Amino acid sequence: MPPKTCILIGAPVDSGKRRRGCLMGPDSYRTAGLRETLVDLGHDVVDQGNLAPRPFKDDHPDHPLFALNETIAWTQSLADAAETAMSEGVPIFLGGDHALSAGTVSGVAAHAAKQGSPQFVLWLDAHSDFHTPLSSDSGNLHGTPVAYFSGADGFDGFPEVAHPVLQTNICIIGLRSVDEAERKALEASDIHRHDMREIDESGIAKPLAAFLKRVQQANGQLHVSLDVDFLDPDVAPAVGTTVPGGATVREAHLVMEMLHDSGLVTSMDLVELNPFLDDRGRTAKVMVDLAASAFGRRIFDRRTRSY
Repeated sequence: MPPKTCILIGAPVDSGKRRRGCLMGPDSYRTAGLRETLVDLGHDVVDQGNLAPRPFKDDHPDHPLFALNETIAWTQSLADAAETAMSEGVPIFLGGDHALSAGTVSGVAAHAAKQGSPQFVLWLDAHSDFHTPLSSDSGNLHGTPVAYFSGADGFDGFPEVAHPVLQTNICIIGLRSVDEAERKALEASDIHRHDMREIDESGIAKPLAAFLKRVQQANGQLHVSLDVDFLDPDVAPAVGTTVPGGATVREAHLVMEMLHDSGLVTSMDLVELNPFLDDRGRTAKVMVDLAASAFGRRIFDRRTRSY
């Protein structure tokens, strides 16, 4: 990957769930040295600071969905920012809970459509986030972005998704916590999904290489959404949705190194970092190290592979 212009965009979204703390995530990435790390790798870095949601009204206290209007306002703001940033470089959205990806992915997909390119999404997460507001038992909207940007029904009040991401262009790796409603929806979908049992049995490189090959063959744009809970909580505790049995640090670095080697990444989310739950910045540092691998840090130089 040649040097890039990396656009850092803080997305202190804390409306997707009831447990507070993700609004501190963007500044934790900055404190952990994300900008300096990318500069050391030869990239130009522009930090645009933190976004704010569009103006919104408070929800009715009896509404079953948590912070619906605020999440809609964030989706509008992030979609506009994402589409604009795509013409300036490689945007890296610093979260913030995973509800932010409703806006970031719909925004980058709108840009891809203008370029005549298909949008692909690699979702690195313990959860599929494939609920809709109608199927969610918790009412937490950070469990819905994949359904939203792939064009599912039930998102009344949200901006219309003008360019939904095709289900077959979505790959979820790391699954280990999927409830019954999501499982049925996923099984009926064309989304490529790989749970941790498959990773244990066959390794993480095989499904990722197959997905990257599809992106390359389609001349697509690739958005990567990395959730802290993709990792095992023993190495990344700063997340409110911990699920034991996640990816090891080495598996996660392999994913990032393969992404760098492919040269296909056009945008990225770093999400669900809750510094309130961290241990002396441990998780923020791990996530910055993973971003570094995605943007060119390596132990030894190796010939770039094309997938």
